[in-house]
Amino acid sequence: MSGGFFNVPVPKNEPVLKYIPGSEEREELKKAIAEARASQLEAPMIIGGRKVESGNRVEMCPPHDLKHILGYYHQGEESHVNMAIDAALSVREKWASMSWEHRASIFLKAADLLSGPYRAKINAATMLGQSKTIHQAEIDAACELIDFLRFNVYYMTQIYGIQPDSTKNIWNRMEWRPLEGFIFALTPFNFTAIAGNLPTSPALMGNVVVWKPSKTQVYSARVIMEVLQEAGLPDGVINLVYVSGPVAGKVIFRHPRFAGIHYTGSTGVFHNIWKQIGENIHNYKTYPRIVGETGGKDFVLVHKSANPLDVATALTRGAFEFQGQKCSAASRAYIPDNLWPEIKDLLEKNIQSMNIGGPEDFSNFFTAVIDEAAFNKLSGVIEKTKSDKEAEIIIGGKYDKSKGYFIYPTVIKTTDPHYYTMEEELFGPILTAYVYPAEKFEETVELLDNTSIYALTGSIFAKNREIIEYTSKRLVNAAGNFYINDKPTGAIVGQQPFGGSRGSGTNDKAGSMINLLRWVSPRSIKENFVPATDYKYPYMMDE
Repeated sequence: MSGGFFNVPVPKNEPVLKYIPGSEEREELKKAIAEARASQLEAPMIIGGRKVESGNRVEMCPPHDLKHILGYYHQGEESHVNMAIDAALSVREKWASMSWEHRASIFLKAADLLSGPYRAKINAATMLGQSKTIHQAEIDAACELIDFLRFNVYYMTQIYGIQPDSTKNIWNRMEWRPLEGFIFALTPFNFTAIAGNLPTSPALMGNVVVWKPSKTQVYSARVIMEVLQEAGLPDGVINLVYVSGPVAGKVIFRHPRFAGIHYTGSTGVFHNIWKQIGENIHNYKTYPRIVGETGGKDFVLVHKSANPLDVATALTRGAFEFQGQKCSAASRAYIPDNLWPEIKDLLEKNIQSMNIGGPEDFSNFFTAVIDEAAFNKLSGVIEKTKSDKEAEIIIGGKYDKSKGYFIYPTVIKTTDPHYYTMEEELFGPILTAYVYPAEKFEETVELLDNTSIYALTGSIFAKNREIIEYTSKRLVNAAGNFYINDKPTGAIVGQQPFGGSRGSGTNDKAGSMINLLRWVSPRSIKENFVPATDYKYPYMMDE
């Protein structure tokens, strides 16, 4: 029984380990990679805390090494989705009534497990299953997921601390209830941290969850589930199913107890989800919460006063880290003609110096894209560009899938600011540059703002402070995360809450209290210590 108001540990961002030669963490990670490659994993679904095997086994291979089999996951069916919903709802009341400090303890313990004994395992799984380099895995699968877990606990206490004023004889209270039903977490392949945050943030607030990860992220998703179980998460609170999106949607969006979706993925899929929810709105017990972070066509805007080396470095990292498979990746650049020759030369030198190959070789900066569908789409973009008059490939343009899905870093220069690679999300290592007359900066800002449907991230490079202020104000709606003299990627939990609007989602800011507020339904309670004993008011008295 609770006997106090509890202060949770003040969160601090998890330090990013360097993995320098000879370091302990480097040797531990090498060992974890070797062990993972030496065995084949069997990945069942986890429903109601039990391992569920469908018998329909699907191969998991590293995107950079297609001949190697990491293991198999068990593809589920509609019956497994129903099983997961039933398991979640069966424990909902018990989980919701658990004291908040005990819910918090589970996720704080999970963070410490990831920080310590599971760090190498989660990083190795992300490197092998999603082709992330050692640095990209560390900042994602370890550090960001740890930060989500710790900071969300802290934000939860802030929410619970939001209480109304009271007056004489009256005690007013605010109760922050979990939603009445279950949450569907639909998670992407590109960030292990997002795959962990989307189901755990609603669960932290007392909700129960059905979690469907991307089929190309199952290999690391099962490690997250292992950590949660090790941390003491009760059976049925989060249920992990491996089914296709249409199969999941057919069951979940028709269920009367569907209470919300926590989503990261493509804009097109999110549109379809919203439509399905609308079509079934009369079936639900409550209005579902719809929280989604979707696509991006993220920009780097360069002013004539910018430093070319700063720009080239930001474009190299922003466009090509993790093969451009970040919703925040730099995808379109607007560069003044006075700086273009130098920036182009610096970009070319950077790309030519990159080591490219599997992430097991720690010297590689760049590796494979996630699957054959991504490879085919991106190679198709390259081939189309080669035949178009409005654009030309000036750096890169190679691709090869003889061993893995390798699309090499590519830079397109276009004379048409509305060329399709300036407007459409490609989700790969292709950067398109539009070179504009340096004296037409304001016209270019207008052009940028009206080019894409997305508004996720963007950045301005300039030394001129008046230009920085002007751009920040003029592009106020063009990016939910706006960067000044920095690449448009790498948001850190607790520092830059992440999310965009327009075609980029509902902007509910993962990594902040804003997001957690979506997973609770407040109840106002008024207690009257001295009830009225006469219905008459003072104004009714005789003169």
